[in-house]
This record gives sequence, structure tokens and C-alpha cells, in this order.
Amino acid sequence: MIISCGEALVDIVDGTPLPGGGPMNAAIACARLGVPAAFAGALSTDEHGEMLHQHISTNGVSLDLVQRTDAPTARAVVEHVPELRFTFEGNNTADMQLSEFDVAAAGPGPHILHGGTLGMFRGRTAETLAAFAELHDGVVSLDPNIRPQILDANPVLRTEWNGFHDRWVSNTDIYKGSDEDLAWIFPDLDPSEWVETLLAAGVSAVILTRGADGLSVFTADGEARAVSRRLEVVDTVGAGDTICGVVLASLWESGTTSKAAVRAMTLGDWTEIAEHAVEAAALTCSRAGADVPYRHELTW
Repeated sequence: MIISCGEALVDIVDGTPLPGGGPMNAAIACARLGVPAAFAGALSTDEHGEMLHQHISTNGVSLDLVQRTDAPTARAVVEHVPELRFTFEGNNTADMQLSEFDVAAAGPGPHILHGGTLGMFRGRTAETLAAFAELHDGVVSLDPNIRPQILDANPVLRTEWNGFHDRWVSNTDIYKGSDEDLAWIFPDLDPSEWVETLLAAGVSAVILTRGADGLSVFTADGEARAVSRRLEVVDTVGAGDTICGVVLASLWESGTTSKAAVRAMTLGDWTEIAEHAVEAAALTCSRAGADVPYRHELTW
């Protein structure tokens, strides 16, 4: 199973609460592509938490690894001014409260583990997930999905984030980040050094996204690249999570569920996955919100 762990929250768009959160979106992307997916995180028992629980379940994602809590649901107020901007309301919220993670509830492995965004560094959840990611013997995928609005306001939090990031990277096989993410993560490095640094840390594949210019996958063998076809962009919410979903679903379908199998992938393998990922992400961008595509909407 693909286990996507971290936060589910609500995005307040024009006053309307909508389901959101990178790890939750990635889990739903996997399920809509037809592969078995579970969400691991803490959900509130409040009204928004019940909405998220129903949304995850309706999309065919397993809730066996979900912990419920009476802490409130985090909220991200989304504005287009005209660039996308987030105002985060998340003090002591449910997404921070995950205190246990029993993967046995997901059934027999090997499982693919995916994480990142807010769950990577907030509250008890961060320690719970980092400890599991460090020891997971299956494939580990990380999308840091930086939120500067939260991290740049608190230097102490930035230091803590660095520590959690290092712990995840120590056992990460697939690392997905935008060019903006990596510029924030490695401010003292030239762009040419970002990928080299991650590969030297033991990452097998670095997926670098460039917005409308598509993406590249870097491995020890070189670079695989795919360019996105042009569509009218409604918004970019969920595009990165869609890419993660396509990558993880592709691994599952091909039986690439071990670290050794990921290392053995060829640039041809990655080129095919990259082309599928940019097609799916473009479709997500053509409609409002994190409305990730179903398999029947795609050409592959």
C-alpha cells in the first residue's frame, strides 16, 4: 500500500471550507489512479474534521492509520492577489497530534511511505513520522513542499525544520521539490549543487519541478525530462501533490517497492513517469482547487 502521512486541513477559499493538505491530496491522487492508498495522520472530531474524514473515505483512501482528536482542524485561508497566498491558522491543531503510527494496520508490506509539507515539522506528528521514516525498510518518498509564510516568521522553527528534514533525507529514496523549494532549503548553494547534494546524501531520484516548464528527474545516471502541455491555468493548488501521486502509483504498478528496485530504474523508466506526471498535473491546474485527476481522464 502507499501510505501518505502528515496533515489534512481545510483551505478557506472565498469563505468556503475545502479539503486540503499535501499528504492527504497525494493519498487521494494515488487512489484516483487506482492503486491502494492510506492516509496516516490525526483528524479532528470537529465539523471540519468530519468533512475531511468523509472526503478521504469517499475517495477510496484507507483510514486505518488515522487517529482522531478533539483538537481543532487547521485552516489555510487561500487568496489570489493575483498570486496564490496562504494565511495559516494552526496553533495546537489536530494535524500536530499524531502520537502513534502502527503500520501493521495497513496490512502486509512492503509499503511505500510518503510524507512532507506541514506534517514533517509540526508538533508530536513531526517526531512520530520522522522516527518511522528513519527506520522504514521500504521505499520512502519526500516532498518538503515549503510554506515560507509559516517558517520564515520563526527562526527557531526553521532550525527545527532543518533537523526533521535531515532525518527524513537520511532514508529517502525519492525526493520531489520545486525550484522554489530547493532555493529555500539550500540558500547557500548554487542551483547546480542542489541535486548533487541530495544524491550525495543517498537519495536515488530527485524530481525537480519547474511549474509550466515541466519537470526533471535526476539520478546517478543523468537527467530525464518532460515538458508540460499548455492549458489554461485556473490555479496550481494540488499540482505538486498530483505529481507525487503519479510517481508513487507508477512505482506500485510496476512492483518497484524496494529501495534496490528504485536504484535500478533507468532514465527511460523515469522519462515515462515524468511524462505521465506532467499530463496529470496540467489537468489539475486546469480546474479549481486540489481536484486531482482520475485514471480515466488521462491518456495512459
